[in-house]
Amino acid sequence: MCLLRLPRSPPCNLPFASGKRPDQVKRGRSSSGSATIKSYPADSRLLLQVSILMGHRRIVTTTFVDSGAAGNFIDQAYAAQLGIETEVLSQPLNITAINGRPLNFSPVTQRTKELHLLIDGATCQELCLQAKAGTCSGESEVPDVKLEEIPVPYRDLAEVFSKRRAARLPPHRPYDLAIDLVPGAAMEEYVAEGLRAGTIRPSSSPAAAGFFFVKKKDGGLRPCVDYRGLNQITIKNRHLLPLTNTALDALSGARFFTKLDLRSAYNLVRIREGDEWKTAFITPTGHYETLVMPFGLCNSPSVFQQFINDVLRDMLGRWCYAYLDDILIYSKTLEEHTQHVQAVLRRLLAHQLYCKLEKCAFHQHTTTFLGFVISSQGVAMDPQKLEAVCSWPLPTSLKQLQRFLGFANFYRRFIQGFSATAAPLTALTKLSRRDFQLTPEAIQAFKKLCLLFTTAQVLLHPNPAKPFVVEVDASDVGVGAVLSQRGPDEKLHPCSFFSRKFNPTQQHYGVGDRELLAIKWALEEWRHWLQGGSDPFTVWTDHQNLTVIRQTKQLNPRQARWALFFEHFNFHLSYRPGSKNAKANAISRQHQRDTTTSEPAPVLPPHIILAPLQWGLEERVRQSHRQEPPPPETPTGRLFVPDHLRREVLQWGHDSTLAGHQGVQRTTSFIDRAFWWRTLRRDVQEYVQACTICARSKTTNSPSTGELQPLPIPKRPWSHISVDFVTGLPESQGKNTILTIVDRFSKAVHLVALTGLPSAKTTAELILEHVVRLHGFPKDIVSDRGPQFTAKFWQAFCRLVGTTSSLSSGFHPQTNGQTERANQQLERFLRCFAGEHQRSWARYLVWAELSNNLHTSSATNLSPFEVCYGYQPPVFEHQEL
Repeated sequence: MCLLRLPRSPPCNLPFASGKRPDQVKRGRSSSGSATIKSYPADSRLLLQVSILMGHRRIVTTTFVDSGAAGNFIDQAYAAQLGIETEVLSQPLNITAINGRPLNFSPVTQRTKELHLLIDGATCQELCLQAKAGTCSGESEVPDVKLEEIPVPYRDLAEVFSKRRAARLPPHRPYDLAIDLVPGAAMEEYVAEGLRAGTIRPSSSPAAAGFFFVKKKDGGLRPCVDYRGLNQITIKNRHLLPLTNTALDALSGARFFTKLDLRSAYNLVRIREGDEWKTAFITPTGHYETLVMPFGLCNSPSVFQQFINDVLRDMLGRWCYAYLDDILIYSKTLEEHTQHVQAVLRRLLAHQLYCKLEKCAFHQHTTTFLGFVISSQGVAMDPQKLEAVCSWPLPTSLKQLQRFLGFANFYRRFIQGFSATAAPLTALTKLSRRDFQLTPEAIQAFKKLCLLFTTAQVLLHPNPAKPFVVEVDASDVGVGAVLSQRGPDEKLHPCSFFSRKFNPTQQHYGVGDRELLAIKWALEEWRHWLQGGSDPFTVWTDHQNLTVIRQTKQLNPRQARWALFFEHFNFHLSYRPGSKNAKANAISRQHQRDTTTSEPAPVLPPHIILAPLQWGLEERVRQSHRQEPPPPETPTGRLFVPDHLRREVLQWGHDSTLAGHQGVQRTTSFIDRAFWWRTLRRDVQEYVQACTICARSKTTNSPSTGELQPLPIPKRPWSHISVDFVTGLPESQGKNTILTIVDRFSKAVHLVALTGLPSAKTTAELILEHVVRLHGFPKDIVSDRGPQFTAKFWQAFCRLVGTTSSLSSGFHPQTNGQTERANQQLERFLRCFAGEHQRSWARYLVWAELSNNLHTSSATNLSPFEVCYGYQPPVFEHQEL
């Protein structure tokens, strides 16, 4: 006998045979919805009336029931009689008996085309044989899946899309949600359905949380329970959710995509037995507790992610990615993809996990997943999300701004120079809600970000088999980098963008260190692609000196640490001018300061820094004597400076905060204390005259208009002083005024930052603190005619301590020329160093005072420090006092 095999119509496993007509079968229906068939004593075989569906045709026939059969079969002649179409099997099917012997009709060479077997109009689900009674009963359900919506290769797995089965109470698994406590009209329908499905039950728990609904995207309602109180006393599950960028990076070479969405995903995990009472919630219809994992529990996402990771563990990262209830399957060929999808569906069905067919998409070349548009060409932003950005209203509160930045940050990898563009907005997040106010720069940044989102590029999928190119650049306050690869057109296409701002410490790095830091950050960002490759990748930089960083032997500690990190990568450093390194250059330059720069935060308070000791410079000069010995005429106690180090010494002697951008005479005298070379004065003069900061910040002194009438010369330091105020300064660290105190004998100064012009009483207290405490009571104090110095309190104070108060002539500041000159020097110093950050002058005040007191005064040919204390403080490690 030649038999044909029917395609399986799950979960029906009925073997077919010929020989009985439908009118020979007595059929009935039990109250439970099962078909009941009586056995015939003549052949003791169970017969069952079934319907065969072929498209719109329906054929009723009879079958024998064999509980051990592995397939469904029909006689070839009977199939031809019924008009059932057949096709040849690719491989013959061998049929064996239970003892392993081939049957006489084996092998089977043909099969029918698509058929569906039904009992009483319903697909057979389960069969239960009762041998003694001679009956066969099977549970039957009306099919709830439209097979025509499922691709043909997966129709035998249609059960995985069953809505009815997904609504059943799942079994207990090792991933039941545990709730471990820290010691110590829609609603009615939901309750009714939950009670009917067995996912909730009436509760007598002492706990009761609030219940409400949240609207879904498809218009449905998602039940939610207010578990905030329970979450506060629940031990948190620290299992991390997968990173989306990791999944996107794994899609290289994929051409076919299928996405699956699990139906009622959280309801597919049980609550740990004994913890159900903790989930109790209250509704108008009663008090209930849930048996399956609900929305709102803090550990629900972590537990479900652990569960789905374990279910698909051997597939994840190879051709499958799961983020909670969203599953993406990706493959290079259609044949591979079909096998991958079938494997995932079978795995889900084996664990009683079911998919929502209407939200699944099969065999797509382009699909949306987790807010991204994925294709074989690369990754782009979801157009629906971009529509939301275009219509996003201007934030008017801190909460609205944080919401916008949170959304924008999700797509930052698509935007060149994101951190730079968003900097004015992120700066506002540091304000309190009360102080929040959009600045013009923030409004401009908001509009620019919205525009950049609508014009963002498609990012190429990184391919580890091809070499990468990393383009980096650093500006004064930020870095930019681009990871690129050559596409099919052999042109470089971006795979990812990266940008980052420097913190205040990093802003003070040298140019070389900033460029090195840009490379380090870029390699850290794309480490998973760049590290461990057999072929070297290329790093493009516009700083030519870095191309020999791996051969340089003299590195500072920071550079040495970075050099060790670079050894983990196989790359070539290549110089590329900034004009050609356009993408990275543009990203980093977006961090450049604007005209409304804020005050940089000090790394260390100025008062704890003694001096910017240039011990490295001194050591380099000493080491240079090994190659170029000092000439015999080198003065004792000074270091000869060879040609290649002279500019560095000039920069230290003029540009440093210790030097203070002084003139030719003071700079020469300052350098001459420790260094010497034959053309020192000439080189200093040329350097000072070429200093752009001095030219920008200083004014030319006009000649005297007449003979001076100097005040009497004091006989000791700090016996005669002059005081004055510098007012109207930009607020810095809460201060906007400076009190200048000058010793007329030594020319030493004390500079005190104030919050405003003080009263007479406060001025007296300042003199006690900054003069009397350190130097004793002065005999004479010269000041202008400000209200502090004409007040009766001030005059009484001076009489009490035995000090004369000398007031200057009205409208004639030259009377107090000592402090006026000191104020000029102070203002020049602050202009040189505060520069664009004019609100940072307070942090430079201590350096202004130290610089003035260290430089030689033309009146005494000594420094004020040396006049007062009898020695000159060292500025180098080995310098003698």
